[in-house]
Amino acid sequence: MIGTILGLLVGVLPGLGPLMGMILLLPFAYQLPPVAGIGLLVAIFIGGSCGGAISAILLRIPGTPLAAATLLDGYPMAKKGRSADAIGIAISASALGGVIGGIMLIFFTPMLAAIAMNFGPPEYFALSITGLLSITIVSSESTVRGLMSGCLGLLLATIGTDQLSMAERFTLGSSDLLSGLNIGSVVVGLFAISEVMVQVQSDDLNFKPQIEKVKVSLHSLMLVFKHKVNLIRSSLIGTFFGAIPGASGIISSFASYAVTRSLAKNRHEYGQGAEGGVVATESSNNACCGGAMIPTLALAVPGDASCAVLMSALMLLGLQPGPQLFALSGDVVGGVFLSYLLSNVFLLFLGLLMTPFFVSVLKLKKSILLPIVLILSILGTFALQSSIFDLWIMLTLGIVGYLLRQAEFPLAPIVIGFILGPIAEGNLRRSLLISQNGFGIFLDRPIGTTILAVNLILVIAAVLYYLLNLHKKRKVNYESH
Repeated sequence: MIGTILGLLVGVLPGLGPLMGMILLLPFAYQLPPVAGIGLLVAIFIGGSCGGAISAILLRIPGTPLAAATLLDGYPMAKKGRSADAIGIAISASALGGVIGGIMLIFFTPMLAAIAMNFGPPEYFALSITGLLSITIVSSESTVRGLMSGCLGLLLATIGTDQLSMAERFTLGSSDLLSGLNIGSVVVGLFAISEVMVQVQSDDLNFKPQIEKVKVSLHSLMLVFKHKVNLIRSSLIGTFFGAIPGASGIISSFASYAVTRSLAKNRHEYGQGAEGGVVATESSNNACCGGAMIPTLALAVPGDASCAVLMSALMLLGLQPGPQLFALSGDVVGGVFLSYLLSNVFLLFLGLLMTPFFVSVLKLKKSILLPIVLILSILGTFALQSSIFDLWIMLTLGIVGYLLRQAEFPLAPIVIGFILGPIAEGNLRRSLLISQNGFGIFLDRPIGTTILAVNLILVIAAVLYYLLNLHKKRKVNYESH
């Protein structure tokens, strides 16, 4: 319940969102029992994915990128005096879409994990490469910069003691680096600290928007049920896109909106305040969360950046995502499933009940919010291991993250590389030990060969996409001259 409220809160405030909320609470989740800690982060994930719709509808400013598609009909509804209906529909559709995504999560994840139980080091190596290749998807604006960020993550992951030879790597003689960099310090520094530094430079630190009072009711739920076919279809689309590593809720929400609009009898009303448009985008958004958790839990391949943080939490708590999680920690998996479903139930009722509070939070100035974020980051990181050294790592990577953002380098690939790098390296070296340094082991096993073939297709697709974009840019430049 608390996680859902916090998720809605960070989702409502532009510039935060579920990813930032999970990062800020990651150190505190570490202090809780595994099920409670992961449940807290899952609830923030769910609530934050929905909360961005409130500011999108009222201010035409998406609280999160996920809510960008909700602008298309949510804001026009508000302009027509139906802001309460628009917010109520968004929250209700998000909750119901999340439940549908949760059902898919519960049904498909154990099946996928059972198949993965037959995997050996070659298959795990191939899967980790699949996860690393998802960097090309989450870095769609600049594939080259994304790959460079991913390489930085891989480099950071090598710091510490080697897994097999026990040799020291890049420790610079410091005993604090023997165990490597703490994942919590890395994530909080890269995202939270760099975000504070970026926001401090903005011109709207003391801006206070004027917003009308809004009160929603369960009547909004009835409005959603009028679009039940749209709800189910969009939720399934969201789950499908979520299950593809690297594909985001932004893609799924726009895809759901496009499909719904093309099939609607009143398609001319879409973009002018159609209820069906809000239902499509918001149900798809939260269903995407359930889809993204399927490869995260079953295969240890993060579905998106938020799921990478979820993987970080599992690893901090001494749990390894993937088939072994189901085999050795079934209670944790069950707790994650239950937390996911309950979070969506809480989202429905708490979201509708507390909308006036979240609307008032939108009036909070950044000059008040940013110091709170900074204090939470420092306290949370120190609480992980009571280490001052971790704070220095956090601040250093905060500066690095800020500089990378100024140069328009994406940060999510760094986390993906940092998490999957050791998995890829360890399983590659184990495979070569088994085969006595023969690379044929990766082609002798059908599953591993299939995964590597998929990886090859992804590489070819990424190269073609890059070349196509390069050709378009050159054509535009040529025509402009």
